[in-house]
Amino acid sequence: MSPKQKGTRPELRLATRGGLKEALRVLTPVYAGVVSARNSLYDMGALRAHRAAVPVISVGNLTTGGTGKTPFVVWIAERLRELGKSPGVLSRGYGRAAGAEQNDEGALLSARLGELPQVQQADRVAGAAALEAQGADVIVLDDGFQHRRLARDLDLVLIDTTRPWGLPPSAPGAAPVEALLPRGLLREPLASLKRAAAVVLTRCDQSSEATLAEVERGIRGHAPHVPIAHAVHRPTRVVTPTETHEPTWLEGRPVTLLSGVGHPGAFEETARSLGAEVRAAHVFEDHHVYEAGEGEGLCEEGTELLVTAKDAVKLRALGVPCCSLEVELELIEGAEELSALIEARACGGADG
Repeated sequence: MSPKQKGTRPELRLATRGGLKEALRVLTPVYAGVVSARNSLYDMGALRAHRAAVPVISVGNLTTGGTGKTPFVVWIAERLRELGKSPGVLSRGYGRAAGAEQNDEGALLSARLGELPQVQQADRVAGAAALEAQGADVIVLDDGFQHRRLARDLDLVLIDTTRPWGLPPSAPGAAPVEALLPRGLLREPLASLKRAAAVVLTRCDQSSEATLAEVERGIRGHAPHVPIAHAVHRPTRVVTPTETHEPTWLEGRPVTLLSGVGHPGAFEETARSLGAEVRAAHVFEDHHVYEAGEGEGLCEEGTELLVTAKDAVKLRALGVPCCSLEVELELIEGAEELSALIEARACGGADG
């Protein structure tokens, strides 16, 4: 099976203007109306939000696609452990292979956090009860901003500054399309940010100061007082089939990239920023389930096959030799305020 090339990914098709895709704007008001009605019903209490017996911290976003939630979940879990808590992670398990207990993100969390209780279940209320039964005294709800059926004590929203409203620019300097599904990648309008307790801007090192200021203005226009933290995805190491190296190991090294993540462009940008000589880049859909033999023939001769940490857990299980570029989230602004919010909600209990 050949990989899906960059041009076939939905966000790159939607990023361009004109053509038949503009007909999708006809459906956008319908989608917007459904989202608005649902949120209003929860706000008024007509739809019931079920409260868990332990505090719930939600990590989510406004868009489909990758904003860096998994490294942020790791960061939160580590902070909670420092507070003496026993966190558990709850997610839907999107993209999980048939018969598997965890998807790629769950496997990566297990690799990073060890015996961390995890439940992947579409019914998040039942999943929360399962985590409580496993001894979790605080739940980190992954990708939970739109899942309002499970009440939360803290809503944290991530925004990727390289494509804050979901779609990348169609050309350098062009304004990206900003639209709700199905024309764009926004799950909710920016006005929904008023529900957030804090916003974390990710990949700030890959965006200009002007872009950061513009994104913050967009946030402030709808949530004037929400705390805003800045974060970067810091490369920490490169893991080869036999050794572990500093990220500088990539400098001047020819590589072939392979990724099946929400934001493959950010992965490629990070590899290039470390001095890697990118000869080719193969891009699959997000959460792609690799099959035996699928990676054969993709790595150009004389290059290393470089993949993301999420892809590595799946490829290595199939016996594919690869090098993984591992990153961790580092808060460069607003860490103290965010940590205080987490401590207050996790240790102080539900706020009703």
